[in-house]
Amino acid sequence: MSPSTINVSVMLPSDLSLSLSKKSRMKQPEQGWVFLFPLLSAYFSHAEQQLCTHRGDPEFPQLVKDGDIMLGGVFSFHVSWNEVETTYEEKPLRLQCTSLNFREFQMLQAMLFTIEEINNSSDLLPGIYLGCKIYDTCGSIARSIKVSLELVNGNENVSATSEACARPAQVQAIMGEASSSPSMAIATVIGPFSVPLISQFATCACLSDKSKYPSFLRTIPSDYYQSRALAQLVKHFGWTWIGAIRTNDDYGNNGMATFTETAEQLGVCLEYSLTFFRTDPWDKIQKIIETIRSSTSKVIVAFISQADMDVLLQELSRSNLTGYQWVGSEAWIFDFQSASRDNKRILDGAIGLSIPKAHVSGLKEFILDVKPLYLTSNDLFVEFWEELFSCKVKQSEPGGTQRLCTGHENLTGVENSFTDMSLMPIFSNMYKGVYAVAHALHDILGCNKTCNNKVPLLDPLTILQHIKGIRFKTKEGEEVYFNENGDPAAKYDIINWQPREDGPVTFETVGLYDASLPADEQMNVQQKSVVWGQNSEQVPVSVCSETCPPGTRKVLQKGKPVCCYDCIKCAEGEISNSTDSVSCIRCPIDFWPNEKRDACIQKEAEFLSHREIMGALLTAASLFGTWMTAVIALIFVKHRKTPLVRANNSELSFLLLFSLTLCFLCSLTFMGEPSEWSCMLRHTAFGITFVLCISCVLGKTMVVLMAFNATRPGRNVMKWFGATQQRLGVLGFTLMQVIICIVWLATSPPFPSKNFKEFKDKIILECALGSAVGFWAVLGYIGLLATLCFICAFLARKLPDNFNEAKFITFSMLIFCAVWITFIPAYVSSPGKFSVAVEIFAILASTFGLLICIFIPKCYIMLIKPEKNTKKNMMGPGPSK
Repeated sequence: MSPSTINVSVMLPSDLSLSLSKKSRMKQPEQGWVFLFPLLSAYFSHAEQQLCTHRGDPEFPQLVKDGDIMLGGVFSFHVSWNEVETTYEEKPLRLQCTSLNFREFQMLQAMLFTIEEINNSSDLLPGIYLGCKIYDTCGSIARSIKVSLELVNGNENVSATSEACARPAQVQAIMGEASSSPSMAIATVIGPFSVPLISQFATCACLSDKSKYPSFLRTIPSDYYQSRALAQLVKHFGWTWIGAIRTNDDYGNNGMATFTETAEQLGVCLEYSLTFFRTDPWDKIQKIIETIRSSTSKVIVAFISQADMDVLLQELSRSNLTGYQWVGSEAWIFDFQSASRDNKRILDGAIGLSIPKAHVSGLKEFILDVKPLYLTSNDLFVEFWEELFSCKVKQSEPGGTQRLCTGHENLTGVENSFTDMSLMPIFSNMYKGVYAVAHALHDILGCNKTCNNKVPLLDPLTILQHIKGIRFKTKEGEEVYFNENGDPAAKYDIINWQPREDGPVTFETVGLYDASLPADEQMNVQQKSVVWGQNSEQVPVSVCSETCPPGTRKVLQKGKPVCCYDCIKCAEGEISNSTDSVSCIRCPIDFWPNEKRDACIQKEAEFLSHREIMGALLTAASLFGTWMTAVIALIFVKHRKTPLVRANNSELSFLLLFSLTLCFLCSLTFMGEPSEWSCMLRHTAFGITFVLCISCVLGKTMVVLMAFNATRPGRNVMKWFGATQQRLGVLGFTLMQVIICIVWLATSPPFPSKNFKEFKDKIILECALGSAVGFWAVLGYIGLLATLCFICAFLARKLPDNFNEAKFITFSMLIFCAVWITFIPAYVSSPGKFSVAVEIFAILASTFGLLICIFIPKCYIMLIKPEKNTKKNMMGPGPSK
C-alpha cells in the first residue's frame, strides 16, 4: 500500500469503493481528522483480514418474505419523524418515525397480493418463487437513499476476498417510491448500477430524462401527458381565451409550463397566469380574486394541489365568484373533500382529468385482510394494527383507559382511509409493476412449463432492458408496456362535476384521453353527457374574438395576443372554407367564389348559342337571308330568258346568289360551343365564300365597264372578258383565298380556347386565331377585292344604260366597306360572345347589303314593272338629234 493513500472499502455493487487521500485531508484538516479517525481504527484493527463493511448503523427491513428471486419495496409507512437536535459531538440517533400513512399500507398489500398471485401461477415463472424485502422510509429522502443501498448491498459484513466486494445486487428490482422527490433521489443513486426502480405514483415529468435516471420506470403517466391532455381538452371545447392558476411548486410550475407551450401550439391564449400557494398572504390571494373578476375570459385552468384548492375555494366562496368554467388537474378534480366544501356551487360543471378507474379481481379483499401483517409481530405492523382498530396490544401505562387488542378485530364497520378504495387505480399500478418484473424474469430464465431450479446469476442491466421491452396484458385485459422514456401509455378519464339537488356533486366519467392512439383519436369526449354550471347543456364560450365564419380570414389586432383578431372578408377570387381561417385561398382558374366566398364553384361557360335571344335572332336572320336568296334565285330562274336577266350576265348572277347563300349559312358555324373543327371551318368558310361572292360582283362590274369601253373605235377589249375568262377570273380569285386558308390551317390553325381574362366569374369559350397573320391575311384579301370592286363600280356608275347595274354595285360596296371598317374596332373591343355576334352581324349585314342592292331592284322590275323588262328599255332611248 502506498504511504500517500489509505484505502477503506465500502461494500457497494460493482466494487464501488470510497478512497480518501492525504491530499484531500490537507484541504479540510479539522473535519478530515475527525472523520478519518474511526476509519483508521477500523483499518488497523482489521489489518490481518480486510472487510467490506457498512458505514453507520444498518437498516433492517420491516418485512421479509423469502424467495428464489427477491424484490425490494420502499414505502413511506410513516410520513414524518421527530426532529432531534444534533450536537455533532456524538453519533446521531435513529429516526423516530411518526404519523402512519394508511395509503402506503394499501400499496404494500397490493405488492404482496401480486407476488402471491405470481407464485401461485403455473404459467408465469413456474417453479420460481418471488420474495421481497420491505423498508419504511418515513418520508425522508435521506433514509430513502440509505434503504435503497441496503436493498442493493445487503447489510452483512463480508470478507474482502477475490470478488466479495463486487457481488451482484441483493434484489432484482425495487418497487416505489410513491412520491417524485424520493424517487428522484433513489434513481440517482442506483441508476449507475442499472437496478430497476419502478414507481406507481411518481408523476414528475423530469423523471423521464434517461440521462439522469436511466433505471427509472413507472406505471403511472407523466405529468407531461396530463398537461398536454388538458390543453387539448380546452381546445376541444373551443376555449381559446382562458385564465390559469397554478401551485407555486414543481408540480404546478412544471405542469403549467408544458400546458402553456401546448396551448400556444393549439392556438389557445392565456389572458393571465397566476401562481398561488396556500401559505400566501391574504392580500396576494385578493389580487388573484380581483384579476379573475376583471378578466374577460370565462374559463380557468387550475393546475394546483388539493390542499391549495381548499384554500382558494374558501376565498372564492367568500367573494361569491361564480359563473366561471373550471378545468382541473388530477390532483383535485376527483377529490370528494373539495366537492363537499363547495357550498356555493362555484365548481359545478368543472371538467378535468383523472387516473382511469381500475379493477383487479381479489385485490380489495386481500388489502382488507390485514391479519397476516399483524401475525408478523413486527413493531411497524403492531403499530398499524393499533392505529387501525384504535386499541393497544400492550398497555404502556398502568391504568390506561384504551382497550386492549384481542387480535381478532376485523374491518366491519370501520371507515377510514385504509378502507377507502378510491386509489384502486394506483394499487393497480403497483400490480402492473410487479408483473412487469415477473414477465422480464420469465423471458430471461427461458421459462416454458418449468424454469431452471438453479437460478443463474442475474445481471441488473439485463433485467432492466427486458423490462423496457416487455409487452403483456393483465388478467383484466389491460395492456402494459413502457415507452423509450420508461413511461406507460398515458390514459386519463375525463371527469365532470355534475350537480345534484340533494347533496354534493357526482363525478361522472364523460370521456377518455389515450396518448397511445393517433393524434386525431386521442381525445374522446361524450359531449352530450357533460353538464355545465347551473345544469346548462350549452358549452360555455370563452374567446377574445368571435369565430370568423367561412368566407373571411383573421387579421390580428395590433398589440394583442393571437386570439384577438378582426374578421376580414376574402378578396375577390379567394375563399376560406373553414372557420377561423388565417388566410384565404385562391380558386382554380376555372372556378369562382360563391356569394359567401366559402366555396369555389365552376365558372359559367359562355359562348354564343342559338338558344339565347341574341343567338336566336342572328340564327333567324341567317336563315331568313338564305330563304330570301333562294326566293330570288327562283325568281331569276323563272325569268331567266327575259332581257333583264340575260343583260346582267345570268351565269354570274346565279353564281353570286349561290355564294350569297353560302355567306348566310357560314354565319351558323359561329354558333354553339367551339370545337376544333368548327374553329377551323368558321373562318375558312367565311373567307372563301366571301371571296367567291366579291369575285362574282367584281366580274359583273368589270364586264359592264369593259363592255362600254369596247364600243369605242380601235378597242377590242371584250375578247378578254368573255364567259370563259369570267369563270377563270372568279376561280382564280377564289383559289388565291383557298391557298391563303390552307397555309393558315397548315401552319397555325384556329383552335378552341378558354378566355379567363374578359370576365372574372365566367369562362369565355372562343376560337383562338392561332395565327393572327393568317386571319388578317384572309380579311385583307377580302378587303382588297372589295376595294377593287368598288373602284370599278364607281367608274362605271355614269355609263349610258337604262339599267346600269354598276350604280347598285357601287352602293352595295359602300355598305360592304362601311360594315367591315366598322367591324374592326367593334370586334376588338367587344367582350366574350359579343365579339362573335359582331362578326356574325358583319357577315349578315354585308351579305344582305349585296343581296338587296344588287338583286332587289331587278326583282322589282320583274315582278312589279314587267313592262320595263324589254330589250328596248334595257338599251335606253336613242341619241338626241
